[in-house]
Amino acid sequence: MSVEQVIVHGKANGFLQEVTAGQHTFRVDEPVSAGGTEAAPDPYDYLLGALGACTSMTVGWYARRHKIPLENVTVTLSHSRIHAKDCEECANKIGMLDRVDMNVQLAGPITPEQHVKLLEVAAKCPVHRTLESEIDIRLSAA
Repeated sequence: MSVEQVIVHGKANGFLQEVTAGQHTFRVDEPVSAGGTEAAPDPYDYLLGALGACTSMTVGWYARRHKIPLENVTVTLSHSRIHAKDCEECANKIGMLDRVDMNVQLAGPITPEQHVKLLEVAAKCPVHRTLESEIDIRLSAA
């Protein structure tokens, strides 16, 4: 697996950041309510966008590979923080946890069986698997 490098740079007097990922650049900010200028999406918007895009790409890839007549995929996501005790399916019942609600809409002349299979595939995209796994983030200073 290749290691991709993303570089983030910003001034310390505000939240606005510039991100370089390969040949692409984009900005990240916070909403005005959090002290930002709302000049760009916030970090969670990008996180949800990454998950939604990966989900849609994975479902589309699977449909193409298996000749399923899928025409469109729409993924709607939201992020919230909830009390762990309110999560019936979660093992951890202490403190707060992050919840992502994701709705996948599939359009096209697909059978009910194909619909079920594509939703199973949606939960297997690489970003989804990463977010559900234990993540080792190693912090260092230059």
